[in-house]
Amino acid sequence: MENIRIKRFRAIFESRLETLSHLLDIADSHFVADRAALFQLRLAPDMLPFGTQIAFTCNQPRNFALWCADQPASNLNPEVTTLETARDYITSTRELLSQINAGDAKLSEIHRIDLGEGLSLELPGLAYVDDFLMPNFYFHLTTTYGILRMAGAAIGKRDFMMHLMPFVKRDPSC
Repeated sequence: MENIRIKRFRAIFESRLETLSHLLDIADSHFVADRAALFQLRLAPDMLPFGTQIAFTCNQPRNFALWCADQPASNLNPEVTTLETARDYITSTRELLSQINAGDAKLSEIHRIDLGEGLSLELPGLAYVDDFLMPNFYFHLTTTYGILRMAGAAIGKRDFMMHLMPFVKRDPSC
């Protein structure tokens, strides 16, 4: 009894994980000489490094899938130092997403998020996805993209928005 919203969230996560995988392919070819350095790059000194951004990007759809299965959140190890680990995180997250079988009632349930240091918040399921998971997902995906751009990788908006490429049409008059 999967509903249209759950299906839509899953599709968004899946297609943007494909974008993350694409970005890793570009990183693989751009950082041939020093891949270890790539995983320590940051946009700013107080921001987390590239490898952690990948783990945190995957944590959002991962915890969405776990929540849909009535399982507790389980974040990935943020110490990502190889492309192999990064790719494994994407693969395992996609596998979890493929197992989602939740109905409309899930989005009405109250979900508690522990923020650490004794802080938490409780949100209805739809707000959990719209206001917590999706913004965090895009933040970390965009930061991953930004780190690659900052490091000189040949990427552009087309690489970030590749989920729209199947809809692009060429005007025959051009």
